[in-house]
Amino acid sequence: MQVIKKTIQIFFDLIRVLLVLAVKPPKVTDKKSVGTMFEDTVAKYSKRKMIVFEGRELSWGEFNMLANRMARRLKARGVSRGDSIALIMDNRIEFLALIIATQKLGVAIALINPSLRGAQLAHCIKISGSAKCLIGEEVYDNLVAIRDDLAMSGDDFLWVADRREVDPPTGVEDFLEQIEQYSFQNLEEVNDILAGETAFYIYTSGTTGLPKAAKITHRRWATATHGFSEMGSMAKVDDCFYLCLPLYHGTGLICGFGVCVYSGASFYLRRKFSASSFWPDVQEHKITNFIYVGELCRYLIAQPPCVEERNNTLSRVFGNGLRPDIWDEFKSRFGIDRVGEFYGASEGNIAFVNAFNKDRTIGICGANILLVKYDIDLDRIVKDAAGKIIPADDGEVGLLLGEIDEQYIFDGYTDSRASESKILRSVVKDGDAWFNTGDLIKKINVGFAFGLAHYQFVDRIGDTYRWRSENVSTNEVEEILNGNDQLEFSNVFGVDVTGADGKAGMVAIVVKGGRELDLEEFSSYVMTNLPTYARPVFLRIQGELATTGTFKLVKGELRKQAYHLGEITDDLYFLPPNSENYEPLNQIAYQAVIEGRSGY
Repeated sequence: MQVIKKTIQIFFDLIRVLLVLAVKPPKVTDKKSVGTMFEDTVAKYSKRKMIVFEGRELSWGEFNMLANRMARRLKARGVSRGDSIALIMDNRIEFLALIIATQKLGVAIALINPSLRGAQLAHCIKISGSAKCLIGEEVYDNLVAIRDDLAMSGDDFLWVADRREVDPPTGVEDFLEQIEQYSFQNLEEVNDILAGETAFYIYTSGTTGLPKAAKITHRRWATATHGFSEMGSMAKVDDCFYLCLPLYHGTGLICGFGVCVYSGASFYLRRKFSASSFWPDVQEHKITNFIYVGELCRYLIAQPPCVEERNNTLSRVFGNGLRPDIWDEFKSRFGIDRVGEFYGASEGNIAFVNAFNKDRTIGICGANILLVKYDIDLDRIVKDAAGKIIPADDGEVGLLLGEIDEQYIFDGYTDSRASESKILRSVVKDGDAWFNTGDLIKKINVGFAFGLAHYQFVDRIGDTYRWRSENVSTNEVEEILNGNDQLEFSNVFGVDVTGADGKAGMVAIVVKGGRELDLEEFSSYVMTNLPTYARPVFLRIQGELATTGTFKLVKGELRKQAYHLGEITDDLYFLPPNSENYEPLNQIAYQAVIEGRSGY
């Protein structure tokens, strides 16, 4: 009976997929924008609940009136179509209202991580070409130190009240003061905005350099929200989404807020994720769909069981990065019926969606893609004698490329050189163009799926290293290590070892409950579950693992510090050559490693 039920569901999923693929994206010259799509939803669901945030509740109609007033306030300050504005603020109602306000005016809004400071913050504002900054009360101090570095006058900084715990700085405009004096009616400007115009700038994480600003057009928003709503989240108007991811990032903004705008579903908004509050929130607000990233799912699994995690309304989750090692446990423990895993980069031109509810897969892709052989050691695409790329074999890990054409456009970054660096030309035939994702994936067998190919994410190029003539995926090693009952989290990366071929594996771990690591048990687990080449040589124990604002593990600083005793106060261990037991890394052993006398 269960098999029949699943088969029937797959047939319905296929129909849904075909209907989505039959809808062509808007042309760049079409008058379709984030603003018009939002107003279409408001017209249908004006009186329905839209958002709940920190005790406030607004209907679609009430939220629209707030956004209209903000748009008119911006217009009165000289903001108009074609301008860019920087927005720096925590997750809250005003953040989203300002997004819609700018879209009604045809203004590109740069969504900047509110935790950025100093040179990175100044850089993000400058490369967006922003004429003004909308700064939340909660982060205004971050801007003070760099104001003189920006080509803006004092009038260009607009202070947006939060809890009004402080007064606006002297000489800085209180943007929300007397906002009610402005009309709440829709603006005519929204009807002239073209699909090909830039709606948002979303930034790369910048963990290995200064962030780049990816251009997100209205066309991109329309295409993504349609596909993700119908094939990923399965959004319905009576759904209530749990939205706690940062709204300055594509997953929170497009996959969360955008899907709700497309479907008319309501959502519960939090400033930040809280594992201890999650299930009580789900119960209280009757949440049906959770917008996730994989690390949040891992945090929830690490929590002790609670009454609220069972017999609740949550049945679907939609997001990315749910790793195969916790997929089954997450579904079974929390009673999740459908995992809408997707893959896609903010700047990319392709996306995958798990439209058939298969396990441990990023799903299918409607675009023309290539998986090509990649040499991790030499950090380059493998080519044949004629200089042509070589397709990866079925089941083989390969570098993912997405063909750029009229339907699958690559909008790029504000930096044209950075955009061009992501394009490979004349790959299959003369004159073609392909987006280089920088990601390694592989085709997998998921059973019956009408012959549609399914894939699994493996790693980023920079997160894969070569040791003892073997390629090591940090993600795959992390998955295995996280299966150890002692560990809460692990973060694997490659480090240089003097005189050794390739990079040695190193892992930073967090032990559950802050307990002392049973080194003997951990050593035995590593020996049993990992092949020789994949066993981390160095082990670092941390109180917590550092993550970006979008919950990606930070590896760059860890790579720099590596195993250097003078730079690290955490406990360090190493696996001596031909040994099966980790030992403390003392000064004698350290000197042998850095002098190339260790035997690796």
